[in-house]
Amino acid sequence: MKAFLILEDGTVFEGKHIGADKDVVSEIVFNTSMAGYTEVFTDPSYAGQAVCMTYPLIGNYGVCVEDMESERIWVDAVIVRELSHIPSNFRCDMSIQEFLEKYEIPGIEGIDTRALVRILREKGTMNGYITTNENIKYEDIKAKLEAYTTGDVVSKVSCKEKYLVKGVADLSENGPLSGSAVFNKEDYEASRKGDSSKKEKKPAIVKELNGKGFKVALLDFGAKKNIADSLAARGCDVTVYPSNTSAEEILKDNPDGIMLSNGPGDPKECKDIIVEIKKLYDSNKPIFAICLGHQLMALATGADTFKMKYGHRGGNHPVKDLATGRVYISSQNHGYVVDMDKLDKNVAEPAFINVNDGTNEGLAYVGKNIFTVQFHPEACPGPQDSSYLFDRFIEMIKEGGKN
Repeated sequence: MKAFLILEDGTVFEGKHIGADKDVVSEIVFNTSMAGYTEVFTDPSYAGQAVCMTYPLIGNYGVCVEDMESERIWVDAVIVRELSHIPSNFRCDMSIQEFLEKYEIPGIEGIDTRALVRILREKGTMNGYITTNENIKYEDIKAKLEAYTTGDVVSKVSCKEKYLVKGVADLSENGPLSGSAVFNKEDYEASRKGDSSKKEKKPAIVKELNGKGFKVALLDFGAKKNIADSLAARGCDVTVYPSNTSAEEILKDNPDGIMLSNGPGDPKECKDIIVEIKKLYDSNKPIFAICLGHQLMALATGADTFKMKYGHRGGNHPVKDLATGRVYISSQNHGYVVDMDKLDKNVAEPAFINVNDGTNEGLAYVGKNIFTVQFHPEACPGPQDSSYLFDRFIEMIKEGGKN
């Protein structure tokens, strides 16, 4: 079946329909990752957006449910050059086509994704309409395209009630250390026959339970599953709170540290949340914030943010630690950034910058046990480059925060 992508500027791409059979209007963005599409599609930060994967072949290893970053797909639609309909991987649970159909997500394949990305890079991120209706004209949907905004997506993706992710009691619960996994044919055959207890565990990078005994509060603005998992793997007990939770309720539970998660949309839309974050800032609790949480903390302390031309989305973005001069390869997904020109240096100092374009990638707060990053240390680019930041957070709790 034919499918069409109609951009806000009137450009039309013709391809083939994939996924669910329905029309969708969304903000069109692109991701440069060569792999990790399961994590991308299930990242709540993509709520309200349709993602174009720039790598030309997507889906060759299928979908492993264990790799999902949330309980469902959050992207509005998927755009690819070529979709692999016959995946080959021992961990594969289903194909992308089956994955998209299961969660009723439409998509389009067979278009020139290079041409699409060039348009978005030259003109900036814009809205688009994906349809299988050959009779739809640009004039018919022009007003709808121009009116579309992602809106209040944080409340949509956040959990509805708080819950606990228990920290591991022994390192063996995390699986083998990276590079030390040994293939066991008998266990593999048993897992293929349905014995989930025999399924090989994902390799771990955690070498010690340095967070054992600590309680961490994670404020969920659209948190990726691996944020809580990264803390739990180090022994921390993580209580996850809905985005509209008051600072008073979080502080009443007396956490040893607080995490502010990633999430979708314009940070300035989160006015009520920003008020609560200022209270958390004033509490002197150790705080570590990622992505949207990083932007919200900046806004709560008087800084500003602005929308980027086409954002950073991919697993290959170099960021520089200004304290050491060391460069890390990072995973990123954001369309907004903190404005360093409007940063009060008495409140916060730049801690990381993007090597490619010099934009802000992290802040260290003066006189506070608070640091924030724009990139995703819970993801696996590098593949272990920035995971040390969770250990840094735990050390910060030990040195200045445990009551």
